[in-house]
Amino acid sequence: MLGRLSLAGNRFPAVVFVGATLMVFFAATACSGSESTTSEEATASQATSSEATTAEGSAAEVEAAVESAMEENDLKAVLVRVTQNGEEVATVVRGESMTGVPATEDMHFRNGAVAISYLGTVLLQLVDEGVVELDDTIDTWLPELPASDKITLRMLANSTSGYVDYVPMDSFTDAIYKDPFRAWTPDELIEMATDEPLLYEPGTNWSYSHANFMILGEALTAITGTPVEELIRERIVEPLGMEGTESHQTAEIPEPVLHAYSSERGTYEESTFWNPSWTLAEGAVMITDIADLATSARAIGTGELVSAESHEEQIGPSNVGLGVPTDTCPEGVCREQLPSAYFGIGTIVLGGWVLENPAFFGYGGVQAYLPSEDLAIAASATLDEDAEEGLNGGQKVFEEIAAVLAPDDPPQP
Repeated sequence: MLGRLSLAGNRFPAVVFVGATLMVFFAATACSGSESTTSEEATASQATSSEATTAEGSAAEVEAAVESAMEENDLKAVLVRVTQNGEEVATVVRGESMTGVPATEDMHFRNGAVAISYLGTVLLQLVDEGVVELDDTIDTWLPELPASDKITLRMLANSTSGYVDYVPMDSFTDAIYKDPFRAWTPDELIEMATDEPLLYEPGTNWSYSHANFMILGEALTAITGTPVEELIRERIVEPLGMEGTESHQTAEIPEPVLHAYSSERGTYEESTFWNPSWTLAEGAVMITDIADLATSARAIGTGELVSAESHEEQIGPSNVGLGVPTDTCPEGVCREQLPSAYFGIGTIVLGGWVLENPAFFGYGGVQAYLPSEDLAIAASATLDEDAEEGLNGGQKVFEEIAAVLAPDDPPQP
């Protein structure tokens, strides 16, 4: 995806650890009489001490992992929150937002592709409610689009429609680098994609396309008569109590702000307020904070907001086997979907983790959830000036943390 972050300056570390433990299991043997009471009290005391030690140890491991990732990848600022069983393990903050301005836990940043999982969730909720079916074709609501009688809601949500991605187009990249503050409309972006021939027969291959999610947003509004911003707020943000998460179609980010920088245009410059209107459906362009991102990771990963049947669809391997390069869809565009690495309904499954990993305009992040451990990791990072161009710093931080907290479940294909 377009856009990466660099940021120069000295690092000012700050760490916040708030309550939380990894689950501790223990067994006690029941006894009778006063000895039983004494034994139970001693066991309870030992358990409390063990839990406290586990919490401190896990928090220290997260802190060390963040510091390692920051050092190895030239990260400028890092915000991290880790939870297990819904309880906080650690919140870690490192670095600067701007020179001389330390990053803080409450700073807002763009969440990018995380909102794709919200679009998929809203769609699945409508399926649960009997309003639509995943295999309904979109010509009912968007008859003017090419192949609308063949392309289904499922194909938009799992990116198998065949619509071309407008982001790699020379005409788009030239325009956005010439004027990164430009406000784009859904109509002009969808037109760019749909003016091109389909890459393949709908449903027969897999390729990532921003157009799919731009169109899915249009379809959800047409189906419900409700703007996407309102759908996400009423169905996801408010039920989850995510008070730091909002839709912002403009370049606005409410204070306090985690600032981003980029050297994409050939010079190192601030990119915080470059216009993100091209990234997703109108109303799904959003900001968040690190606590909300962790809440989101667990909610999407557990299927909290949809039925069990819909969650199976959400993270199911229906795309596995697709992604075969062809004459019209070359390698690198049509990417193979593997049993251990595939795209579901608006989300990614990688090595058992359910995640999104947005990176654009200097922001890099991850929301990730490991069902087998009920472990959620949220990370947002910015890059120092010397960082590798195109690096997702949040992804690197996530990988370091996952390696120490879930060493048997690496987020790899």
